[in-house]
Amino acid sequence: MRPAPLLLALFLGASLALAAAPALAQQSEAAALTVSVAKPAERQWPETVPASGWLKPWHEAIIAAEVGGLRVTDVLADVGSVVKKGQPLARLADETVRAGLRKEEAALETAKADLAKAKANADRARQVRGSGALSDEKITEYLIAEQTATAGVESAEASLESQKIQLAQTTIVAVDDGLVTSRSAQLGAVVSSGTELFRLVRQQRVEWQAEISARYLPRVKEGLTATISGPGDRRIEGSVRLVGPTVSTDTGRALAYVALPAEGHPPVGLYVTGQIEMETTPALTVPETALVLRDGIAYVFTVDKDRRATRLRVETGRRNGGEVEVLSGLDRSADVVTTGGAFLSDKALVRVEDTTAEGAAR
Repeated sequence: MRPAPLLLALFLGASLALAAAPALAQQSEAAALTVSVAKPAERQWPETVPASGWLKPWHEAIIAAEVGGLRVTDVLADVGSVVKKGQPLARLADETVRAGLRKEEAALETAKADLAKAKANADRARQVRGSGALSDEKITEYLIAEQTATAGVESAEASLESQKIQLAQTTIVAVDDGLVTSRSAQLGAVVSSGTELFRLVRQQRVEWQAEISARYLPRVKEGLTATISGPGDRRIEGSVRLVGPTVSTDTGRALAYVALPAEGHPPVGLYVTGQIEMETTPALTVPETALVLRDGIAYVFTVDKDRRATRLRVETGRRNGGEVEVLSGLDRSADVVTTGGAFLSDKALVRVEDTTAEGAAR
Protein backbone atom coordinates (compact mmCIF):
# COMPACT_ATOMS: atom_id res chain seq x y z
CA MET A 1 0.00 0.00 0.00
CA ARG A 2 3.05 2.30 -0.16
CA PRO A 3 2.35 3.50 -3.70
CA ALA A 4 -0.66 5.52 -2.51
CA PRO A 5 1.35 8.26 -0.70
CA LEU A 6 3.65 8.46 -3.71
CA LEU A 7 0.74 8.97 -6.09
CA LEU A 8 -0.72 11.57 -3.75
CA ALA A 9 2.55 13.45 -3.68
CA LEU A 10 2.80 13.36 -7.47
CA PHE A 11 -0.77 14.66 -7.79
CA LEU A 12 -0.15 17.54 -5.38
CA GLY A 13 3.09 18.47 -7.20
CA ALA A 14 1.32 18.54 -10.58
CA SER A 15 -1.47 20.69 -9.17
CA LEU A 16 0.99 23.20 -7.75
CA ALA A 17 2.85 23.30 -11.05
CA LEU A 18 -0.37 23.93 -12.97
CA ALA A 19 -1.36 26.71 -10.54
CA ALA A 20 2.03 28.40 -10.85
CA ALA A 21 2.14 28.22 -14.66
CA PRO A 22 -0.05 31.31 -15.33
CA ALA A 23 1.95 33.35 -12.83
CA LEU A 24 5.19 32.29 -14.46
CA ALA A 25 3.81 33.08 -17.90
CA GLN A 26 2.61 36.48 -16.69
CA GLN A 27 6.01 37.20 -15.17
CA SER A 28 7.73 36.19 -18.42
CA GLU A 29 5.38 38.39 -20.50
CA ALA A 30 5.82 41.41 -18.21
CA ALA A 31 9.59 41.11 -18.40
CA ALA A 32 9.42 41.35 -22.19
CA LEU A 33 8.57 45.09 -22.22
CA THR A 34 9.04 47.82 -19.65
CA VAL A 35 7.18 51.12 -20.03
CA SER A 36 7.03 54.48 -18.29
CA VAL A 37 3.67 55.93 -17.29
CA ALA A 38 2.44 59.33 -16.13
CA LYS A 39 -0.83 61.05 -15.36
CA PRO A 40 -2.17 63.60 -17.88
CA ALA A 41 -1.22 67.14 -16.83
CA GLU A 42 -3.58 70.10 -16.63
CA ARG A 43 -2.04 73.24 -18.12
CA GLN A 44 -3.14 76.79 -18.79
CA TRP A 45 -2.25 77.36 -22.41
CA PRO A 46 -3.03 80.30 -24.68
CA GLU A 47 -5.15 79.42 -27.67
CA THR A 48 -3.08 80.03 -30.77
CA VAL A 49 -3.84 80.88 -34.38
CA PRO A 50 -1.38 79.47 -36.92
CA ALA A 51 -0.15 82.03 -39.42
CA SER A 52 2.45 82.47 -42.13
CA GLY A 53 3.58 85.36 -44.28
CA TRP A 54 6.33 87.67 -45.46
CA LEU A 55 8.53 90.01 -43.46
CA LYS A 56 8.21 93.50 -44.92
CA PRO A 57 9.18 97.04 -43.93
CA TRP A 58 6.79 98.86 -41.62
CA HIS A 59 7.17 101.87 -43.89
CA GLU A 60 9.57 102.20 -46.79
CA ALA A 61 10.97 105.62 -47.74
CA ILE A 62 12.06 106.33 -51.31
CA ILE A 63 14.67 109.07 -51.60
CA ALA A 64 14.84 110.65 -55.04
CA ALA A 65 16.56 113.59 -56.73
CA GLU A 66 14.49 116.77 -56.60
CA VAL A 67 16.59 118.61 -59.19
CA GLY A 68 17.44 117.26 -62.62
CA GLY A 69 20.33 117.44 -65.05
CA LEU A 70 23.02 117.33 -62.37
CA ARG A 71 25.87 114.87 -61.94
CA VAL A 72 26.41 112.71 -58.84
CA THR A 73 29.73 113.78 -57.29
CA ASP A 74 29.67 111.88 -53.97
CA VAL A 75 27.92 108.74 -52.71
CA LEU A 76 28.04 108.76 -48.91
CA ALA A 77 25.87 105.73 -47.97
CA ASP A 78 25.46 102.18 -49.16
CA VAL A 79 23.11 99.24 -48.69
CA GLY A 80 23.06 98.27 -45.01
CA SER A 81 23.97 101.73 -43.73
CA VAL A 82 22.06 102.85 -40.65
CA VAL A 83 21.35 106.56 -41.13
CA LYS A 84 19.81 109.41 -39.17
CA LYS A 85 17.22 111.90 -40.37
CA GLY A 86 18.94 114.73 -42.28
CA GLN A 87 22.18 112.79 -42.77
CA PRO A 88 23.77 113.40 -46.24
CA LEU A 89 23.56 110.34 -48.48
CA ALA A 90 24.86 111.77 -51.78
CA ARG A 91 25.87 115.08 -53.37
CA LEU A 92 25.19 116.47 -56.83
CA ALA A 93 27.33 118.91 -58.78
CA ASP A 94 26.23 122.39 -57.69
CA GLU A 95 28.28 124.73 -59.92
CA THR A 96 25.36 125.52 -62.20
CA VAL A 97 23.01 126.06 -59.26
CA ARG A 98 25.51 128.37 -57.53
CA ALA A 99 25.90 130.42 -60.72
CA GLY A 100 22.13 130.72 -60.91
CA LEU A 101 22.11 131.77 -57.26
CA ARG A 102 24.54 134.62 -57.95
CA LYS A 103 22.41 135.68 -60.91
CA GLU A 104 19.30 135.81 -58.76
CA GLU A 105 21.13 137.79 -56.09
CA ALA A 106 22.12 140.36 -58.72
CA ALA A 107 18.56 140.46 -60.04
CA LEU A 108 17.32 141.20 -56.54
CA GLU A 109 19.74 144.09 -56.16
CA THR A 110 18.59 145.49 -59.51
CA ALA A 111 14.95 145.18 -58.45
CA LYS A 112 15.69 146.95 -55.19
CA ALA A 113 17.38 149.83 -57.08
CA ASP A 114 14.41 150.10 -59.42
CA LEU A 115 12.12 150.18 -56.40
CA ALA A 116 14.14 152.94 -54.76
CA LYS A 117 13.92 155.06 -57.94
CA ALA A 118 10.21 154.39 -58.38
CA LYS A 119 9.54 155.13 -54.71
CA ALA A 120 11.34 158.47 -54.93
CA ASN A 121 9.32 159.48 -58.01
CA ALA A 122 6.09 158.37 -56.33
CA ASP A 123 6.92 160.35 -53.18
CA ARG A 124 7.49 163.55 -55.22
CA ALA A 125 4.27 162.94 -57.11
CA ARG A 126 2.35 162.64 -53.86
CA GLN A 127 3.86 165.90 -52.60
CA VAL A 128 2.86 167.93 -55.66
CA ARG A 129 -0.52 166.32 -56.14
CA GLY A 130 -3.13 169.06 -56.53
CA SER A 131 -0.57 171.81 -57.14
CA GLY A 132 -0.69 171.51 -60.91
CA ALA A 133 3.08 170.88 -61.19
CA LEU A 134 2.40 167.41 -62.56
CA SER A 135 -0.55 166.16 -64.48
CA ASP A 136 -2.79 163.58 -62.91
CA GLU A 137 -1.74 161.15 -65.61
CA LYS A 138 1.94 161.53 -64.72
CA ILE A 139 1.26 161.17 -61.01
CA THR A 140 -0.68 157.95 -61.67
CA GLU A 141 2.20 156.67 -63.81
CA TYR A 142 4.70 157.23 -60.97
CA LEU A 143 2.46 155.52 -58.41
CA ILE A 144 1.94 152.52 -60.70
CA ALA A 145 5.68 152.32 -61.33
CA GLU A 146 6.23 152.16 -57.59
CA GLN A 147 3.78 149.26 -57.25
CA THR A 148 5.42 147.49 -60.19
CA ALA A 149 8.89 147.92 -58.69
CA THR A 150 7.65 146.59 -55.33
CA ALA A 151 6.27 143.50 -57.07
CA GLY A 152 9.56 143.12 -58.92
CA VAL A 153 11.49 143.03 -55.65
CA GLU A 154 9.14 140.38 -54.22
CA SER A 155 9.50 138.31 -57.41
CA ALA A 156 13.29 138.57 -57.27
CA GLU A 157 13.28 137.53 -53.61
CA ALA A 158 11.12 134.50 -54.45
CA SER A 159 13.44 133.53 -57.31
CA LEU A 160 16.44 133.84 -55.02
CA GLU A 161 14.73 131.69 -52.38
CA SER A 162 13.92 129.08 -55.03
CA GLN A 163 17.54 129.03 -56.13
CA LYS A 164 18.68 128.54 -52.52
CA ILE A 165 16.29 125.60 -52.20
CA GLN A 166 17.73 124.05 -55.36
CA LEU A 167 21.21 124.48 -53.95
CA ALA A 168 20.15 122.68 -50.76
CA GLN A 169 18.61 119.93 -52.89
CA THR A 170 21.99 119.14 -54.42
CA THR A 171 22.72 117.38 -51.12
CA ILE A 172 20.54 114.25 -50.90
CA VAL A 173 19.66 113.61 -47.26
CA ALA A 174 17.81 110.88 -45.33
CA VAL A 175 14.16 111.77 -44.76
CA ASP A 176 14.01 109.70 -41.56
CA ASP A 177 16.06 107.42 -39.34
CA GLY A 178 16.36 104.04 -40.94
CA LEU A 179 18.27 101.29 -42.70
CA VAL A 180 19.29 101.69 -46.35
CA THR A 181 18.02 98.68 -48.29
CA SER A 182 18.62 99.87 -51.85
CA ARG A 183 21.08 102.22 -53.56
CA SER A 184 20.81 103.18 -57.21
CA ALA A 185 22.95 106.33 -57.00
CA GLN A 186 26.05 105.90 -59.16
CA LEU A 187 29.06 108.17 -59.06
CA GLY A 188 29.18 110.34 -62.17
CA ALA A 189 25.64 109.58 -63.30
CA VAL A 190 23.51 112.53 -64.44
CA VAL A 191 20.14 112.19 -62.72
CA SER A 192 16.72 113.47 -63.66
CA SER A 193 14.24 115.00 -61.27
CA GLY A 194 12.37 112.21 -59.50
CA THR A 195 15.07 109.56 -60.08
CA GLU A 196 15.18 107.12 -57.15
CA LEU A 197 18.60 107.12 -55.50
CA PHE A 198 18.05 105.31 -52.19
CA ARG A 199 15.41 103.31 -50.39
CA LEU A 200 15.32 102.76 -46.65
CA VAL A 201 13.28 101.01 -43.96
CA ARG A 202 12.01 103.76 -41.72
CA GLN A 203 13.24 103.51 -38.13
CA GLN A 204 14.46 99.96 -38.95
CA ARG A 205 10.98 98.71 -38.12
CA VAL A 206 9.99 95.45 -39.76
CA GLU A 207 6.57 93.85 -39.59
CA TRP A 208 5.24 90.38 -40.26
CA GLN A 209 2.30 90.39 -42.64
CA ALA A 210 0.74 87.22 -41.26
CA GLU A 211 -1.98 85.43 -43.20
CA ILE A 212 -4.65 83.90 -40.97
CA SER A 213 -7.79 81.93 -41.68
CA ALA A 214 -10.86 84.14 -42.04
CA ARG A 215 -12.65 82.15 -39.30
CA TYR A 216 -10.25 83.62 -36.72
CA LEU A 217 -10.69 87.19 -37.96
CA PRO A 218 -13.32 88.31 -35.38
CA ARG A 219 -11.12 87.13 -32.51
CA VAL A 220 -7.75 88.52 -33.55
CA LYS A 221 -7.35 91.99 -32.03
CA GLU A 222 -4.69 94.67 -31.85
CA GLY A 223 -2.14 94.14 -29.09
CA LEU A 224 -2.18 90.33 -29.09
CA THR A 225 1.20 88.62 -28.79
CA ALA A 226 2.54 86.87 -31.86
CA THR A 227 5.57 84.59 -32.16
CA ILE A 228 7.51 83.70 -35.29
CA SER A 229 10.11 81.02 -35.88
CA GLY A 230 13.16 82.75 -37.31
CA PRO A 231 16.32 81.29 -38.81
CA GLY A 232 17.85 78.61 -36.64
CA ASP A 233 14.49 78.04 -34.91
CA ARG A 234 14.98 81.30 -33.01
CA ARG A 235 11.69 82.51 -31.56
CA ILE A 236 10.90 86.22 -31.93
CA GLU A 237 7.94 87.90 -30.25
CA GLY A 238 5.92 90.80 -31.61
CA SER A 239 2.46 92.28 -31.22
CA VAL A 240 -0.46 92.68 -33.59
CA ARG A 241 -0.42 96.28 -34.84
CA LEU A 242 -3.34 96.13 -37.25
CA VAL A 243 -5.84 93.59 -38.55
CA GLY A 244 -6.72 93.88 -42.22
CA PRO A 245 -10.39 94.66 -42.86
CA THR A 246 -10.70 92.48 -45.97
CA VAL A 247 -10.43 88.80 -46.82
CA SER A 248 -8.77 87.56 -50.00
CA THR A 249 -11.28 86.05 -52.40
CA ASP A 250 -8.53 83.78 -53.76
CA THR A 251 -7.26 82.27 -50.51
CA GLY A 252 -10.01 83.01 -47.98
CA ARG A 253 -7.40 84.44 -45.64
CA ALA A 254 -6.91 87.82 -43.98
CA LEU A 255 -3.80 89.77 -43.04
CA ALA A 256 -2.66 90.63 -39.52
CA TYR A 257 0.19 93.14 -39.35
CA VAL A 258 2.57 92.19 -36.54
CA ALA A 259 5.15 94.73 -35.33
CA LEU A 260 8.53 93.17 -34.54
CA PRO A 261 11.41 94.49 -32.41
CA ALA A 262 13.63 97.04 -34.14
CA GLU A 263 16.68 94.87 -33.47
CA GLY A 264 17.28 91.17 -33.88
CA HIS A 265 14.58 90.53 -36.47
CA PRO A 266 15.18 88.31 -39.53
CA PRO A 267 15.93 90.04 -42.85
CA VAL A 268 13.18 91.68 -44.87
CA GLY A 269 11.76 89.44 -47.59
CA LEU A 270 11.88 86.22 -45.57
CA TYR A 271 8.78 83.98 -45.50
CA VAL A 272 8.18 82.75 -41.95
CA THR A 273 5.61 80.79 -39.99
CA GLY A 274 4.37 81.40 -36.48
CA GLN A 275 1.30 81.87 -34.34
CA ILE A 276 -0.83 84.52 -32.71
CA GLU A 277 -1.77 83.92 -29.08
CA MET A 278 -5.35 84.56 -28.00
CA GLU A 279 -7.02 83.96 -24.61
CA THR A 280 -5.62 81.41 -22.15
CA THR A 281 -7.67 78.22 -21.69
CA PRO A 282 -7.13 74.97 -19.73
CA ALA A 283 -5.57 72.04 -21.57
CA LEU A 284 -5.24 68.35 -20.67
CA THR A 285 -1.79 67.38 -21.94
CA VAL A 286 0.44 64.37 -22.34
CA PRO A 287 4.05 64.17 -23.57
CA GLU A 288 4.37 64.03 -27.34
CA THR A 289 6.23 60.73 -26.90
CA ALA A 290 2.98 59.18 -25.61
CA LEU A 291 1.29 59.59 -29.00
CA VAL A 292 1.25 56.60 -31.32
CA LEU A 293 0.25 57.32 -34.91
CA ARG A 294 -1.15 54.45 -36.90
CA ASP A 295 -2.76 54.94 -40.30
CA GLY A 296 -2.90 58.68 -39.63
CA ILE A 297 -4.88 58.24 -36.39
CA ALA A 298 -3.53 59.27 -32.98
CA TYR A 299 -3.62 56.79 -30.10
CA VAL A 300 -2.31 56.57 -26.56
CA PHE A 301 -1.86 53.51 -24.36
CA THR A 302 -3.01 53.39 -20.74
CA VAL A 303 -2.14 50.82 -18.09
CA ASP A 304 -4.75 49.43 -15.68
CA LYS A 305 -4.24 47.97 -12.20
CA ASP A 306 -3.63 44.53 -13.74
CA ARG A 307 -0.79 46.00 -15.80
CA ARG A 308 -2.70 45.50 -19.03
CA ALA A 309 -2.16 48.11 -21.77
CA THR A 310 -5.28 49.53 -23.43
CA ARG A 311 -5.11 51.43 -26.72
CA LEU A 312 -7.29 54.57 -26.83
CA ARG A 313 -8.02 56.73 -29.85
CA VAL A 314 -7.64 60.42 -28.99
CA GLU A 315 -8.19 63.78 -30.64
CA THR A 316 -5.25 66.15 -30.28
CA GLY A 317 -5.05 69.94 -30.26
CA ARG A 318 -2.33 72.43 -29.35
CA ARG A 319 1.32 71.58 -28.89
CA ASN A 320 3.77 73.37 -26.67
CA GLY A 321 7.14 72.57 -25.15
CA GLY A 322 7.14 68.85 -26.00
CA GLU A 323 3.54 68.35 -24.83
CA VAL A 324 0.34 67.88 -26.79
CA GLU A 325 -3.22 68.70 -25.81
CA VAL A 326 -5.74 65.86 -25.76
CA LEU A 327 -9.20 67.13 -26.63
CA SER A 328 -11.14 63.89 -26.19
CA GLY A 329 -10.80 60.16 -25.61
CA LEU A 330 -8.72 60.20 -22.42
CA ASP A 331 -9.60 60.19 -18.73
CA ARG A 332 -7.55 62.64 -16.67
CA SER A 333 -6.93 59.97 -13.98
CA ALA A 334 -5.50 57.36 -16.38
CA ASP A 335 -1.91 56.13 -16.31
CA VAL A 336 -0.60 56.97 -19.78
CA VAL A 337 2.33 55.15 -21.32
CA THR A 338 4.89 57.85 -22.10
CA THR A 339 7.60 55.68 -23.64
CA GLY A 340 7.47 52.36 -25.43
CA GLY A 341 3.91 52.68 -26.68
CA ALA A 342 4.95 52.23 -30.30
CA PHE A 343 5.87 48.61 -29.54
CA LEU A 344 2.69 47.72 -27.65
CA SER A 345 -0.43 45.93 -28.76
CA ASP A 346 -3.85 46.21 -27.18
CA LYS A 347 -4.27 44.22 -23.95
CA ALA A 348 -0.55 43.48 -23.75
CA LEU A 349 0.87 42.76 -20.30
CA VAL A 350 3.60 45.23 -19.36
CA ARG A 351 6.00 46.00 -16.56
CA VAL A 352 5.81 49.56 -15.30
CA GLU A 353 9.14 51.27 -14.76
CA ASP A 354 9.61 52.39 -11.16
CA THR A 355 10.76 56.03 -11.29
CA THR A 356 11.05 56.49 -7.51
CA ALA A 357 14.39 56.63 -5.77
CA GLU A 358 13.58 53.41 -3.93
CA GLY A 359 12.72 51.68 -7.16
CA ALA A 360 15.94 52.90 -8.71
CA ALA A 361 17.93 51.56 -5.76
CA ARG A 362 16.33 48.16 -6.19
